[in-house]
Amino acid sequence: MTAPALVPPPLSLYVHIPWCVRKCPYCDFNSHEQRGELPFAQYVDALLADLDQDLPLVWGRTVQTVFFGGGTPSLMPPDHIERFLQGASSRLRFAPGCEITMEANPGTAEHGRFEGYRAAGVNRLSFGIQSFDDGCLQRLGRIHDSAEAEAAVRLAQDAGFDNINLDLMYALPGQSLAMAEHDLERAFALEPAHISHYQLTMEPNTVFAARPPAGIPDEDAGWDMQEHCQALLARAGYAQYEVSAYARPGRQCAHNVNYWRYGDYLGIGAGAHGKLTLGHEQTVLRRWKVKYPSRFLASAGSAESIGGDERIEASRRPFEFMLNALRLVQGFSIADFTVRTGLPAEAIAAQLDEASTRGWIERRGSQVQPTEQGRLFTNDVVALFLPED
Repeated sequence: MTAPALVPPPLSLYVHIPWCVRKCPYCDFNSHEQRGELPFAQYVDALLADLDQDLPLVWGRTVQTVFFGGGTPSLMPPDHIERFLQGASSRLRFAPGCEITMEANPGTAEHGRFEGYRAAGVNRLSFGIQSFDDGCLQRLGRIHDSAEAEAAVRLAQDAGFDNINLDLMYALPGQSLAMAEHDLERAFALEPAHISHYQLTMEPNTVFAARPPAGIPDEDAGWDMQEHCQALLARAGYAQYEVSAYARPGRQCAHNVNYWRYGDYLGIGAGAHGKLTLGHEQTVLRRWKVKYPSRFLASAGSAESIGGDERIEASRRPFEFMLNALRLVQGFSIADFTVRTGLPAEAIAAQLDEASTRGWIERRGSQVQPTEQGRLFTNDVVALFLPED
């Protein structure tokens, strides 16, 4: 088999803001509860130093999307977001119309802030609503109620944001099918461009994993919620394009689509992860930064801020590619697989044949698309591509 050349795919920039007001019991992200006044000015300096350190890995490349994740990025005042974006765009070329997303917690929304974020360059907001039921929100440990959630979205719309995502979860403690459907109806009334709808899971090393809450719907009830809610989303004009992502026409999240297509992303900030295709080495590099904010602040821009570097062996790239690409409803093309992994089509031929035999994928020319059954058993499909020991 002749290996094709690795071709650098589109590049995104991920910026991690590690603080939140209160750690949610289901959250396994790198988030740290606020203790007193937060050092935002110092953190922006550290972010830019971190970016300077990684710049040689992406010389000459254009950033297609930017994503501020957390934690709660909306804790950071707009002037600090603006200073970072100005600094980043002076170091990296931003594509015209670059999608710049910021995650926001309704409990940290203030009048006037959204105008500031928009003026700073943010053009997409993602609200962590999770539910519009006050009882569910309390059981999830959220700091907002349903009225605050609706008010925050309206404030953002009044500030000129029309590209808004709402995060909603289902199979919540004490939630019925009717309650899950009502959450979506409340979301539809706000007319967001995008809805992320996913099931609550008990992630390791979380409070819920150690002490599961009472009243979690069983597996059958969870399936019912998923099926009924998917039908509601479709009727409301939100097309599913990924396992848990639904969008109005033309409003898919470009940043996340780049992840799922095995694109590249530079990870900046405490605990941020990145994945970069190094054309001169013909390899894929994963790099992550130290996790704790205090340690990151003290070491940003130096080798001590790098939590680790790993070059992904060719044998692991099919699994990594499929772990992402098979989440997409439209699947992937064989051509994208070859240029983004540096491997020939023969490297996955046997696994694709097996998946096709089991009814998990269908082939349409060079396009590979998961079937409805395949989307229900994504983990099993992806497992076919695990490298042999």
